[in-house]
Order: sequence, then C-alpha cells, then structure tokens
Amino acid sequence: MAIEKLPLGVILAGGQSSRMGGGDKPLASVGGRTLLNRVIHRMRAQCGGLVLNANGDPARFADYGLPIIADEIEGFAGPLAGILAGMDWAAKNRPEITDIVSLPADCPFLPDDLVGMLLAARADAGLRLACAASGGWAHPVIAVWPVAMRYDLFDALVAGERKIDRFTARFGVAQAVWSTDPFDPFFNANSPDDLAAANALAAEHPDA
Repeated sequence: MAIEKLPLGVILAGGQSSRMGGGDKPLASVGGRTLLNRVIHRMRAQCGGLVLNANGDPARFADYGLPIIADEIEGFAGPLAGILAGMDWAAKNRPEITDIVSLPADCPFLPDDLVGMLLAARADAGLRLACAASGGWAHPVIAVWPVAMRYDLFDALVAGERKIDRFTARFGVAQAVWSTDPFDPFFNANSPDDLAAANALAAEHPDA
C-alpha cells in the first residue's frame, strides 16, 4: 500500500482524565516513557502521518512535534468530537488520505499490526468501519474511519450524539480480533491503579 494511502493516525488526548485525578494523562510514564511517546513510537510506521487531538494550551505537547488539533464541538463532547476534528484536519491538510485511524493516548501496548488488521477486517466484511476487539470486548475508540463520514458525524454530534457504538451501529462495524495472551494489547491506563499495572507489564515484557 502506498504511504499516501495509509490512514492518518489521530491520537485522542482531548479528555479530562477525571479517573486519573486530572492533569494530562498522556504524559504519565510507563516503563520510562510517556504513554503518548509509546503510542507515537508504535503507530508512526503504520500511519501516513500522526496528529494529536488535545484541548487547552497546545504548548504542553510541543516537544512531540505533532500537529495539535482541538475539538471543534465545544463542551468536551467525548472521543467522537476528536475523531471529527481528525477527519476535518485530514480533509483540509491531507486530501489524498481517505481514512483516519483513531487511537487512544492511554493504550501503551498497541500492536504493530493494528492498521493492517483493521483495514483487512473492513475489506473482508465490505463495510466502511472496523474496530479492534480482544478478550470478547470491542474497542470502538480504536477504529478506522473514512474521512467522507465527517458530514454524518458532524450532524450526529450537533444533534447530541456522544456514544461511538450508537453512532457506528447505523453503518455496521467489522471487528479485527487480537489475542490477550500474554497480555491484552489494548490495555488502557485510566486510573493510578491501571498505571501501576501497566508499569508492571512493561517490566515483565520490555519489548511491548
């Protein structure tokens, strides 16, 4: 696949990190690297570029060298707002890219075959969307989306939609499934206890 056809990676860091006690959760450390650094490192080669969806002062993420885009829908409307911001940025700045892949900033062990498996699952199912799944659970935030869906998404957000799976149900979503052995690659660090568990996993699996 030509590099210009790889999806744009949209790293979602626009939340309020309430379960972590506030602050910038993506800057928390796992195995000596920030959560954000780990996501960037794993996803850079899989995507045709990366952008960071973050609200507030963008200067705090300046060291990462990524375009930083804020939600266009006000009021912390959740990950759908960040996905829309990524779609709109791609349409304006990278019109050759037809898809984005949405990536949470708090998943430190994302798989190195993520994009390839998402695209294959979507193609096999003949659908417009595909998300990751593991351990019997779907992960709707980790998904590939056509940029052209931005108009439908904008209308839904303006109408008050905030739940990803309720929005995507109208289109159908293929699933790409990963094993949880030896650990779940979609482990997410939502709380201080999760962060401690992630550090333990990183120590046990230094190549993760």
